[in-house]
Amino acid sequence: MTAGAGGLKRTLGLGDAVVVGAGSMIGAGVFAAWSPAADAAGTGLLIGLAIAAVIAFCNATSSAQLAAVHPKSGGTYVYARRRLGPFWGHLAGWGFVVGKTASCAAMALTVGAYLWPAHDRAVAIGAVVVITLVNLGGLERTVAVTKVLLAVVLVVLAAVVVSGWSSDAADLARLTPIDASPLGVLRAAGFLFFAFAGYARIATLGEEVRDPARTIPRAIPLALAMVLGVYVVVGITTLAVVPTTELAGNGAPLRLVVGAGRFDGLTPLVNVGAGIAALGVLLNLIPGVSRTTLAMARHRELPPVLAHISPSRSLPLRAELSVAAIVVSLIVVLELRSAIGISGVAVLSYYAITNASALRLAQHERRWPRPIAIVGLVGCLVLIASLPPMAIVTGLLSLAGGAAMRLLLERRAPVPIDDPRPSADPG
Repeated sequence: MTAGAGGLKRTLGLGDAVVVGAGSMIGAGVFAAWSPAADAAGTGLLIGLAIAAVIAFCNATSSAQLAAVHPKSGGTYVYARRRLGPFWGHLAGWGFVVGKTASCAAMALTVGAYLWPAHDRAVAIGAVVVITLVNLGGLERTVAVTKVLLAVVLVVLAAVVVSGWSSDAADLARLTPIDASPLGVLRAAGFLFFAFAGYARIATLGEEVRDPARTIPRAIPLALAMVLGVYVVVGITTLAVVPTTELAGNGAPLRLVVGAGRFDGLTPLVNVGAGIAALGVLLNLIPGVSRTTLAMARHRELPPVLAHISPSRSLPLRAELSVAAIVVSLIVVLELRSAIGISGVAVLSYYAITNASALRLAQHERRWPRPIAIVGLVGCLVLIASLPPMAIVTGLLSLAGGAAMRLLLERRAPVPIDDPRPSADPG
């Protein structure tokens, strides 16, 4: 379909939207998140996975309902502006931009760590450049490449599971007893939530999905269910094959799973698979951040020059290139753990505001019961509080910086309350 004046093209159907969501979730998290989760909760990490999945589901349903009512690019930045007010919209948008930009840096560094550890930062920067060039070819090309990357990663994960269960040491009895404190389980859930968070990418496609009022509410739960199924199988296999003490001390837990089985020659495949998985997430994260940047720039909460959409490509070209440049800068100065810490607090704050916005929906706008959004809101706040103290402080300072920036910009020029552009055609 063609775009409206100055708008984005509606080219994606339900299957494409599910692929984008799944491709944004099944990434480096499933290759790396088991280690810090095992360190926090031991065998209780599966309970942590269940808690993370429940909160992710609550967040997903809130995102889906809001996206159906407000089918525009920008995700919760747009929803919160309409439902809670401009300040909360800005805080959500800033949280998404900060959190997901940090996630982009983390994913790129993961690519380097797996594919060429001796030159991880150089590889990470090269990955960002290549992914940006792919995205500049248009969203249809991004979806096509995402399908290939997702298929490859699923094959690699299947190989990990098969290899793990070929081990003589594989035993479901390792899953018990549960040797974790409540705080440890919650901290594990906070780490594992990082591996679910990509479904928000679907909500940022509000102006690029055909029939968004129907497509987005269906695509988000479908993508989440698919990913949860994969994570449960991989998580059970990992715990059944490798002692939690070994998992907690290793940055590449799935490599341990393969190494314990009869097909340990597949270890290089796991390294390549982890790199490809991180690339797949990066491929979808950068456009997602650029769409929220576009929406904020339209409201002059970021430089208005970033609101430009290239007529020839129907893409927010300036926003996308700016996001890529910032990611490269973060790769140079941040370590992987720091990037993940900043991302965790900022993204969970974003989803807390998403659930708060969903609580303001009228009854006729609801597709899911109101208590689900309440559980999501409380769950996000609990997971933030359970994360390591340094991550909490760093993330909250980043959010406070965004709030201060808005106050300074508002003094220079009032931020408009209403969207300066007409609403996107819901069809």
